Amino acid sequence: MRCPFCAHDDSQVKDSRPAEDGSAIRRRRQCSSCGARFTTFERVQLREITVIKSGEEGEERREPFDRAKIEKSVALACRKRRIDRERIDQLVSGVQRQIETMGESEVPSRAIGEMVMEGLRQLDSVAYIRFASVYRAFDEARDFEEFAGTVRDVAVGDRNKD
Repeated sequence: MRCPFCAHDDSQVKDSRPAEDGSAIRRRRQCSSCGARFTTFERVQLREITVIKSGEEGEERREPFDRAKIEKSVALACRKRRIDRERIDQLVSGVQRQIETMGESEVPSRAIGEMVMEGLRQLDSVAYIRFASVYRAFDEARDFEEFAGTVRDVAVGDRNKD
């Protein structure tokens, strides 16, 4: 593993432990050249997945699946909420597992967004609304009001089931 500090090609694993509910391995490494320590994560990848993004005027772009993009979006939606990092990692790992088990090598970004929305809906209603505001491109305050009303309806419906 290349050192992120000095770019030397050799490092030693000092500690390994499971992470993200056993779906990844966290490794502490030390560079044999500069002595710096850093952490890496190792995850199973079943296949190469390409994300199909819809652009303006029906144009499609393709790019490799990047788990870090989902992590960043979910973390931003959950910012300043009392949500453990572990629960965010579980959500992201769950979305990644869903994508990998679909059996498709190409997945529309729209499908990934809906998976993230569903995970956030179950995790935190404020984070759900935040993510939806960007994902569904809310333009006006009225868009927030209408969407929040549907979230309230779902929350009330869920409470009535109990």
